[in-house]
Amino acid sequence: MKILHNDQKALYMGRFDRTENETKLFHAGAQVRLKFSGTSLFAVINSTVLWGTLNLGVIVDGEMKEVPLSEYNNGREITVVAAAGLDEGVHEVTIYKRHAANQTLSLISFETDGDFLAPEPLPELKLEVYGDSVCAGEVIEAVEFVGQCDPEGHNSRFDNVWESFVMQTARNIGAQIHNICQGGIAIFDGTGYFHYPDIIGLESTFDKTCYFPEGGEITKWDFGRYCPDIVIIAVGQNDKHDGINDNDDINIADPDYRKRWKEAYKKMVRELDGHYKNSEKFVLTTTVLMHDAEWDNAIEEIKNELNAEGIKAYHNLFSRNGAATPGHPRLPEHNEMAEELTKFIKENVL
Repeated sequence: MKILHNDQKALYMGRFDRTENETKLFHAGAQVRLKFSGTSLFAVINSTVLWGTLNLGVIVDGEMKEVPLSEYNNGREITVVAAAGLDEGVHEVTIYKRHAANQTLSLISFETDGDFLAPEPLPELKLEVYGDSVCAGEVIEAVEFVGQCDPEGHNSRFDNVWESFVMQTARNIGAQIHNICQGGIAIFDGTGYFHYPDIIGLESTFDKTCYFPEGGEITKWDFGRYCPDIVIIAVGQNDKHDGINDNDDINIADPDYRKRWKEAYKKMVRELDGHYKNSEKFVLTTTVLMHDAEWDNAIEEIKNELNAEGIKAYHNLFSRNGAATPGHPRLPEHNEMAEELTKFIKENVL
């Protein structure tokens, strides 16, 4: 049995653009879920590897697998084996985008030697995340480097958004998730590291589906398509970088810059709050990746000022916030953050 990308039996989670011929995924963690009877599942995709050693993420009956992707296939429709050698029973497969802007991914059709079935519905509870490389699970699988700098030449091969602390937290609280995350991103255009030398900030990407030029035409997201109950904002790690050289030249303790940064942060929250008609709650956080605690102090001020405006905001601080590792958190550290964030949300937000 073969179905097209837009068949009702293909259940999507995350932001996507759609044409008659394909469904386009741009954010790490965006995914499609399929339920079927049969022994195999094939997917026709069009993937472009922009940089790095990349894989397509696949979850087969709860077991994580991956399919290598090659630049040789850029811009070509290819058939990938998502599952094979299964028994004759009913199976569930999730195909997801493991990486952020270093890949574009289009899903075109799916085929099994059995029948496609109506998928299980997504959870009613809805989570949305705006974050950086930690939320994208970058370098998460380099577990030999816990508490250390990133391994040289890792070239994205250790990235996997599925086990990032925000994706884990969504599963822990029984929520679907839109994970709007990108490595190197800061609030302002021209700061942080994303899309150097023409650096793009969250102020230009938070309301987009296709959010980077290499993905094609930049497209606006229709906020009416998804109204979250909880919005997590996990930025502040990259904002110290002015985008000009390798130095960290921005000092959040400077009163003028602090005011400007806080106003931009709050402006984004206010816009989101307007889209969702004050029906959601905001959780503001950073991560255990080492950084100056003054950024967290500024976020605490933002939380208080938003609450004074009537916007429901909370500030999460991990037990090792900004102090655990000089490199990207690895899986054990993500597990730690997911456990703590889950507890914080259950005790304070839900």
